[in-house]
Amino acid sequence: MTKKPEDQMQKITSLAKRRGFIYPSSEIYGGFANSYSYGPYGTELKNNIKALWWKMFVSDREDMIGMDGPILLNPKLWEASGHLTSFNDAMVDCKECQRRFRADTLIEEATGSDLEGKLDEMSAILIKAKVKCPECGKSNWTEARNFNMMFTTEMNGFDGQVYLRPETAGSIFSDFKNIIDSMRVKVPFGIGQIGKAFRNEIVAGNFIFRLREFEQMEIEYFIEPDADWESIFDAWFKLQEEFTLLLGADKKDLKVYEHPKEKLSHYSKKTVDIQYNYPFGWQELYGLAYRTDHDLKSHQQASGQDLTYFDQVNNKRYLPHVIEPTFGLDRSILVALCSAYNEEKVADGIRVVMKFPKAIAPIKIAVFPLLKNKPKLVAKAKEVFGLVKGDYSCEFDDNGNVGKRYRRQDEIGTPYCVTVDFDSLEDDTVTVRDRDSMKQERIKIAELGSYFDKNLGN
Repeated sequence: MTKKPEDQMQKITSLAKRRGFIYPSSEIYGGFANSYSYGPYGTELKNNIKALWWKMFVSDREDMIGMDGPILLNPKLWEASGHLTSFNDAMVDCKECQRRFRADTLIEEATGSDLEGKLDEMSAILIKAKVKCPECGKSNWTEARNFNMMFTTEMNGFDGQVYLRPETAGSIFSDFKNIIDSMRVKVPFGIGQIGKAFRNEIVAGNFIFRLREFEQMEIEYFIEPDADWESIFDAWFKLQEEFTLLLGADKKDLKVYEHPKEKLSHYSKKTVDIQYNYPFGWQELYGLAYRTDHDLKSHQQASGQDLTYFDQVNNKRYLPHVIEPTFGLDRSILVALCSAYNEEKVADGIRVVMKFPKAIAPIKIAVFPLLKNKPKLVAKAKEVFGLVKGDYSCEFDDNGNVGKRYRRQDEIGTPYCVTVDFDSLEDDTVTVRDRDSMKQERIKIAELGSYFDKNLGN
């Protein structure tokens, strides 16, 4: 494995802010709780990844439908799903500096031991191993205790706490009956959803890797109880891996982690993670779990509603089992940024270029007039811009010399730059420059549509 530069994450974070991808949120007030805003180019990148996911996993598949559920749901749902009692992290405080940490993470980093869920053992090891606080370097800890990660709020007219959803799956299960009653779905089929989720993480960090407010792209795929779930599971895993490669990830930066049986939830037969080699190390990107009929059974028992599916072909009724592929959108964006970032030696120094796959590049084409103070060049460039902007996300750029414009578009990740020069006024041709190869060629303006259709795949 090629070692990644230790400062690569800092470089990516700096570029993301400088070029309008991602800003620290509330920065004029000193920031807030590891939250971020997506800038103009970050929003385009985000929307392109969502569109790519929706097309691949929902609209292009006959066995998938989509939905969009609310963030606020009846608290009884979270009681039935176990989130009110089991959605916990092990929390510990440093008595010296009052900083709060996840106890299992501290212990694993210091000793290599993985004691997930064993609070007494965590407390003992923190003392015995003299685990030091990452903030102040002292070793003086409180007892480890469970901390529920659900955000709470209040709702007018409702007596009791209301929760911001910690995952998008809840609304899929609660609307399962509506969907089978109103849509002509047949098992096996899946429901896809993209939406916000909220987790009051003890420690958030590593840029947008771990956020308290994040976005999920999630699927619940319903199958017969006696179906060959392993082959279906493997098929979904291959699709998740394929999607990761579409973001620009190199296969050598991916590996699989299968959760050991002793750490599986009681209802799970198999859970695997796709891990990515981020600049800060190997961490989870996507998850895939076979959850049996646990979810529908829990909600059926708690609600008193019949959530079974009637198979008319085989004249039988059953609770479907579920395979759950989960994709983190913010982590997908981080992988796209990390995979795209390149530094190349060129004649005049170092070229920083974001080599996004063309399908997700925020801007597909930039159009330049050679000189901004020549009205005829500007008018011709505006004409060319008008020809291509209807089919592709485009940008008109006349700020600075052409070389500086190329460098700016390289850092944005724009696949093609089109320059209108004095020859363009004579022969209706332009220079098209390729981002990755930096090769330039003359193309007739009338042929730009077919050129970009071929090279951008519109």
